[in-house]
Amino acid sequence: MSSPQSIQLLLECRWVLPMTDDQPVLEHQAIAIDQGRIIDLGPIDQIAPRYCAETHHRLTEHAVLPGFVNAHNHAGMSLLRGYADDLPLMTWLNEHIWPAEARFMQGEFVADGTRLAMAEMIRSGTTTFSDMYLAPEDVVEPIVACGMRAQLCTPLIDFEIPWSKNFSHGLDKTRALMDQVAPHDTLTLAFGPHAPYTVSDDSLAMLYKAQQSLGLPIQMHVHETADEIEQERAKTGRRPLSRLASAGLLGPNFQAVHMTQLDASDMALVAESNTSIIHCPQSNLKLASGMCPVTELRAQGTVVGLGTDGACSNNDLDMFDEMKTAALLAKGVSRNAQSLPAMDALAMATRESARAIGLGDRVGQLKPGFEADLMAVDLNALNTLPVHHPESALVYAVNSRQVTHVWVKGSPLLSDGRLTRIDEAALIDTVEVRRNEMSKEGTA
Repeated sequence: MSSPQSIQLLLECRWVLPMTDDQPVLEHQAIAIDQGRIIDLGPIDQIAPRYCAETHHRLTEHAVLPGFVNAHNHAGMSLLRGYADDLPLMTWLNEHIWPAEARFMQGEFVADGTRLAMAEMIRSGTTTFSDMYLAPEDVVEPIVACGMRAQLCTPLIDFEIPWSKNFSHGLDKTRALMDQVAPHDTLTLAFGPHAPYTVSDDSLAMLYKAQQSLGLPIQMHVHETADEIEQERAKTGRRPLSRLASAGLLGPNFQAVHMTQLDASDMALVAESNTSIIHCPQSNLKLASGMCPVTELRAQGTVVGLGTDGACSNNDLDMFDEMKTAALLAKGVSRNAQSLPAMDALAMATRESARAIGLGDRVGQLKPGFEADLMAVDLNALNTLPVHHPESALVYAVNSRQVTHVWVKGSPLLSDGRLTRIDEAALIDTVEVRRNEMSKEGTA
């Protein structure tokens, strides 16, 4: 008999939810990981004897599944958590958020907010996030140091913001950022135009040319509120999504965030173009923006991922919480208890979110060849027992503090409930300093 193969990590698990298309729930499985990738998965008695692991975990009461992919976030806004609550979107933006950003959200301020966001996300099982926010060049180092995977969406808008003078300047800075991001295989770059109502036709034309030249995906807030639709129709006679289609922007590389206001023509454009949708149910509910027709979109074959949006409009970055809201909301809106069952909600938070942001061939599933981005959740708790179906426990009953381990590329970011790369006490002190800075300005 040949000697066991030396590997990086071996996990023995009570349950494994690999989140492949057939959506199985596997029991008493082992996962072998080496050089940052999954190399084997199968019954413990078959897999464990084959390997000698540097680190070996026996997770006897745990469910192991892919790490969550938070497909839309504004990580630096974590420092604005609770800053302007209970307001409609445009009042929230124009009178509170944009003025606060102009005063504070630059450089190290954004980097510290991103560190806070990453600590929260790791503690609740997220391994990848898409970040559309200011100062993207200042968050590259913190993200790499933390070990998470991220898509950085550069903030593009027609008027001056702390990051750029105008849309064209933002495109120039995006091109420059490509060289900074390129050396890091855990980072990807995307264009992040804010929304149709803040981007002119000339800017859309520039974006089209840049996208054709650079090949980057596009993430954009689209059809977030009814007012957005009415303003566009009054101005151009068209709906925003139709305007984006005319500009040549829709397609598999376009990530449309929110999409709470869709009619039959919008649904057809989404289906014909294979545009991906990113659903942010809690933010949409809190801002009273509307509800994305998730059931109908999924029925027509559209990829629908899940995101939290920023902590300023959610107010947390907990994907367990977001999954449960998405599942319950889909049932309530459709009046069909079978809409978005637990396993489909899990798929949205993992496999489908990865596909939505162009990482579906690397993360979001547990199978040989995929990156070893995964989490372990202890289901031996009063609020999740008895476990008849682990997918039900994960979506409807889990407290995110039951996440005990998180790995990216097989390296631990959370071990036995403790962050391995972030000094939590020091981070809390830094956040308090930032809060005091804002308070002294009379803005918080």
